Amino acid sequence: MRKLTFIAAAVSVAILAGCQQAPQQAAPAPVVQAQPVQSEIDKANAFFEDTFNRDVMSSPVYQTYMGIKKDYDKWDDGSEEQKLKDLAQAKADLVALKAINRDLLDDATKVSYDLKKQDLESSIADFKWRYHNYPVNQMFGTHSMVPAFLINQHSISNVKEAKDYIARLNGVPTVFDQLITDLETRADKGIIAPKFVFPHVIDSSKNIIHGAPFEKGEDSTLLADFKRKVSALEVSQDEKDALISDATDALKSAVKPSYSKLINYLAQLEKRADNRDGAWKLPDGETFYNNALKRTTTTDLTAKEIHAIGLAEVERIHDEMREIKDKVGFEGDLQAFMQFMKTDKQFYYANDAQGKQRYLDEATGLIDTMKTRLDELFIVKPKADLKVKAVEAFREKAAGKAFYQQPAPDGSRPGIYYANLYDMEAMPTYQMEALAYHEGIPGHHMQIAISQELEGVPKFRKFGGYTAYIEGWGLYSEFIPKEMGLYSDPYSDFGRLSMELWRACRLVVDTGIHAMKWTRQEGIDYYVNNTPNATSDGVKMVERHIVMPSQATAYKVGMLKILELREDAKKQLGDKFDIRQFHDVILKNGPVPLNVLENFVNEWVASKKA
Repeated sequence: MRKLTFIAAAVSVAILAGCQQAPQQAAPAPVVQAQPVQSEIDKANAFFEDTFNRDVMSSPVYQTYMGIKKDYDKWDDGSEEQKLKDLAQAKADLVALKAINRDLLDDATKVSYDLKKQDLESSIADFKWRYHNYPVNQMFGTHSMVPAFLINQHSISNVKEAKDYIARLNGVPTVFDQLITDLETRADKGIIAPKFVFPHVIDSSKNIIHGAPFEKGEDSTLLADFKRKVSALEVSQDEKDALISDATDALKSAVKPSYSKLINYLAQLEKRADNRDGAWKLPDGETFYNNALKRTTTTDLTAKEIHAIGLAEVERIHDEMREIKDKVGFEGDLQAFMQFMKTDKQFYYANDAQGKQRYLDEATGLIDTMKTRLDELFIVKPKADLKVKAVEAFREKAAGKAFYQQPAPDGSRPGIYYANLYDMEAMPTYQMEALAYHEGIPGHHMQIAISQELEGVPKFRKFGGYTAYIEGWGLYSEFIPKEMGLYSDPYSDFGRLSMELWRACRLVVDTGIHAMKWTRQEGIDYYVNNTPNATSDGVKMVERHIVMPSQATAYKVGMLKILELREDAKKQLGDKFDIRQFHDVILKNGPVPLNVLENFVNEWVASKKA
């Protein structure tokens, strides 16, 4: 989110003259009663509130995510000029924050102060790396954000909002021109995505301009979405037809040329790409990757240390898998058992509408069951609801196997657990349980929805995020149901272990590719040889590592820290340890770096021992 200028709140002083003049006496001097000067705590909280609100209102896209419809007809400004303004704003914000006397803050506000200061300092320091990424790739990018955003975020409840949707369609050319400028700037610096990325992005872009009104056939993804939303409006058919006509014109005159221009540019850029995959190939790539690891894990762990942790965890999990192999009576070694799990038809639903619906229904059932058990684990529970959906057809081919979308803060939209059912062979039923717990409850939905609903915590913390904390909690959430007696089917427990194994392998492969110059194929081979997942999973994961350096290391590092803190608290507290209170400590402050989380747990332990 942007960091724009902080405008300090003025402190008003009221002067009240309140004396009457006594007869035959000189009038006394007026009594001046000033309101108390704003405390440093109030100044800090006003700063947090004002800067957050300003940042939201400077981003039409983020406004929409937050359920605000002020600039509902606009997109964000992605120009270099805006990036420089954002940098200047971050520097101004840091000056304003430092003007607040930290020594006069209470403990809770000091935490917010330190987190905000760290956030601003990191943003300023990382500005030099702003081009060290690939703004369009198979995982995310402007080309897929535009349709996904319009479909999933831009609701239409009246004619104005329909016209805003059309205005956003007409605004796509500017957005894409800025994107192409960004891509060319990177190319001039030698920052071009590897060759494998381009077919994914080009195919996804072509999917958006497939169908009516771009060509004969069924309605395109965007036209179908617009028609569906407008059809629900309580206005005359003539008004609906006029809106659909205007949207059709915008799709043909703005969206189609923009995507065609991007596709043509990418086809030319692809010729300049190579097959080198690691961050080491980027300008000053080693320094960039080490910084990325630090930001992602919120630790000082080196690439070598993370690689070693991954190898040790892979070995441990393999041993636990062998125990399950023996428990179910499988004859053969672990590799043979993994191959059995990969290929046996009992673990896969049909790759048709019926099989996909069955998967969604059963995933929903698992989450519904977990909802009834939450009192065993938690004091505070989320108010927002959770839905399970399949990833939309236009992006399912390139998207990851599962992900979560947070609810709207105003309650107008539930949290969503997306399951990618494009390839049912990549969604074995024995992993269904762990996936549902990770993306839904008690995982991301539990943590993110509670964070958004916290009171007395600045918004920048409620809606912010630290990947190691968030994904660490998600992976930890796959484990805690095991302690509740769930995963009663040993194959599902194997699925849990296979998911944890996958994250352990991520530590090995991410550092392997970006710090040790592994090739894409070496990364794929490591997943295929060490996990029961489909080869297609390994390909997608390695390609994800390549375009998102360091991101995948967050899960296991975060989970291990939470487990370490829990075990240490248990050891110190003995019978006084309460798992519900521990989870409350983890969740009640919103996302934080792992070292700050450790401080919170230590303070809780000390309070229980007192």
